[in-house]
Amino acid sequence: MSKARLSRDRRGALSGFTRVTRSSISSQDSGSAASQQGRPSDSGLLDDLCLMRVSEQQASLARRGKLTKAGSEVSESSSSGTKHGLSSPCGSSVRALGRSAPRGALETVGRLMKLGRLRNVVVVAGAGISTASGIPDFRTPGTGLYANLEKYNVPYPEAVFNIDYFSDDPRPFFSLAKELYPGRHRPNYIHYFIHMMHQKGLLLRMYTQNIDGLEKMCGIPDDKLVEAHGSFATASCHLCYTPFPAEEAKIAIMSDTVPTCSFCSATVKPNVVFFGEDLPEKYFLHAQDFPRADLLMIMGTSLQIEPFASLVNTVKSNVLRLLLNRHAVGPFERKPLRRGDYMELGDLVNSVRRLADILGWHTEIQDLMNSNENGVWCFVSFTLKHTLPMPLGTSPSSSAVTVPLCSSGEESDSSETDSKSTESSVQSNHRPLQAF
Repeated sequence: MSKARLSRDRRGALSGFTRVTRSSISSQDSGSAASQQGRPSDSGLLDDLCLMRVSEQQASLARRGKLTKAGSEVSESSSSGTKHGLSSPCGSSVRALGRSAPRGALETVGRLMKLGRLRNVVVVAGAGISTASGIPDFRTPGTGLYANLEKYNVPYPEAVFNIDYFSDDPRPFFSLAKELYPGRHRPNYIHYFIHMMHQKGLLLRMYTQNIDGLEKMCGIPDDKLVEAHGSFATASCHLCYTPFPAEEAKIAIMSDTVPTCSFCSATVKPNVVFFGEDLPEKYFLHAQDFPRADLLMIMGTSLQIEPFASLVNTVKSNVLRLLLNRHAVGPFERKPLRRGDYMELGDLVNSVRRLADILGWHTEIQDLMNSNENGVWCFVSFTLKHTLPMPLGTSPSSSAVTVPLCSSGEESDSSETDSKSTESSVQSNHRPLQAF
C-alpha cells in the first residue's frame, strides 16, 4: 500500500465523517431512488408545460400553413397514444407530442424563465463548456485529452490523475499541468451566459468539474461557484497536506522541476482532486442547493465521474432538468424521458446562444464580454508598460505597448504571458488598445 493511501486513510479516520472521493466509475442509474424523494410534483407547473408543448406544435404548424389541421392532428396523435396504452398526468397533450423526444426544449425552458417560474437555477458543467476556448475535453474520440496521452507514457489514460500513480511518478501530470494551467485561454460565450444568469439573480450555484479557472475569470463570484475537482489556485503536499505557495509550485512545474514539501519532503501538487482523493468541503453544499433548485441545467459533461455524475439525480421529481450537450448522457439516455426532462443536442455554443436569444440576453452578454475583456487587456497593457525594459533613448510616453482587443465572441489565447505570445500580439492586425 502506498504512503499516499496510508496518509489518506489516517486523515479520514481522524476526521469523524464519511469521506467522499472522486471515482471514475460511472453510475447512470445510481441515485435514482433519491430523485423520487421530496414533495409531490407541482401539477400547476407541469400543466403549463403540457399547454406550452401543444402551443409550440400549433405555432410550428402555422408556420408551415397547416394551422387548420392542428386540432385534428393532435387529436389523432392522442388517440394513437391511447391505443398503445400510454398514460401521463399531463393528459393527452403529452401523449400527442411523445415523451421520448420532447420538442421545443429551449423555447419551453426559456419561456418559463421569462415568466419567473424558474428562479433558482443550479448549473452542472463539465469540460465541454471550455472546448470553445481551445481546451480539449477528456473523452471525445480522437481529439479528447485521454486520446492524446501517449507522449506522457502512462499505463492507462486515467493514470495521469490517479493519486497513487502520481505518488510514484509525478512527471506525467506535471507535463500535462503545463498545458492546463490557467492563463493560456479566455472564457467563451457559455461562461458569460452563466455569469448573466448570476447578474439576473437566477443562479443558485454552479458546480463545475473543470480545473481551468475560466468560471472565475469571467466574473462568476466565488460564493456562487463550486469547483468540485479543485483548481490550480492553491497547492499543498500530496502526502501530509501542508500548504505550499501556489505561485512557487507553478514556477517549479513550468521549469520542469518537482516541487517538494519543506515538512516531509514529499511531492507538492496543485490542489486538483485526483481519483482516490477527497472532494473539497465546498462540494457538500449540494445537500442544501439541489433541494432548493427549480431548474437543473446540465452542460458539456459526459456524466462519467462519480460522485459528481449522481448529483443530477438528487433534485426533486418535479424539478425541470435541461441537458445542453453534444450527446445524450446519463438519465437522458433513457426512453421515454422522465417527465420534466428536456435536452438540446448539438454544438453547445449554438444552443446557449439560441437560449440567450429567447431570453433576450444576447446583447447584454456581448456587452459583458466586451467589458470584461477590455478590462483584462487594459491591465495587461499597463503591466507590460511598467515591467518591460524601455529601449535606450525613449521616454515612457513613447514606449507604450499596445495589445490586441478581440472582437466579441472571438476565441483568444492572447492572455499567455510568455514573451513570444506578447510579441506576436503586438504585431497583430487586430484593433489595438493603447496602454495607460
